[in-house]
Amino acid sequence: MDITSAEFIISNTDVRKCPAGTLPEYAFIGRSNVGKSSLINMLTGRKGLAMTSATPGKTMLINHFLINKSWYIVDLPGYGYAKRGMKGQEQIQRIIESYILQREQMTNLFVLIDSRLAPQPIDLEFIEWLGEHGVPFAIVFTKSDKLKGGKLNINISQYLRQLQEQWEELPPYFITSSENRMGREELLNYIESINKEMNSK
Repeated sequence: MDITSAEFIISNTDVRKCPAGTLPEYAFIGRSNVGKSSLINMLTGRKGLAMTSATPGKTMLINHFLINKSWYIVDLPGYGYAKRGMKGQEQIQRIIESYILQREQMTNLFVLIDSRLAPQPIDLEFIEWLGEHGVPFAIVFTKSDKLKGGKLNINISQYLRQLQEQWEELPPYFITSSENRMGREELLNYIESINKEMNSK
């Protein structure tokens, strides 16, 4: 899939104020500092489309970007940023849950996982919550360029093994790097295949 246009449309904290219409939405979520903005910029080929920040936990809004005038990338707040305080975390959780569970246009959720880390309970719990609510999702392992040798494969295998303890069938997964554009084509082709399937119905 070629991305010919990518434009920021709206930011808000209320799912009811998200764009009207029936265009499919592909939402991206992950723990703070997982590389979400960099991934969105890499996918769209627009360097400053999603703002990257050295301060984790900056995205506190639902951000909509219209791609090729035919579908949306949605940048969701990161979860699990401890310094936000209890009230801030609850607010973020409300925003995330209301979008994921109420937004009919949400076609697929991409859960970003830092490939450098061992499986984190907060990610595993979030994935389990998605399963309980029947939310369609795929896993995106980020920052794959940061690992040398076979360490990347070891980490990902460990993650998948842990998931297999709870899941009969593993969700689709992608290995990406915003630095060297690894996984870009696979991810965009996956989105395109879902769009085509929806258009044929």
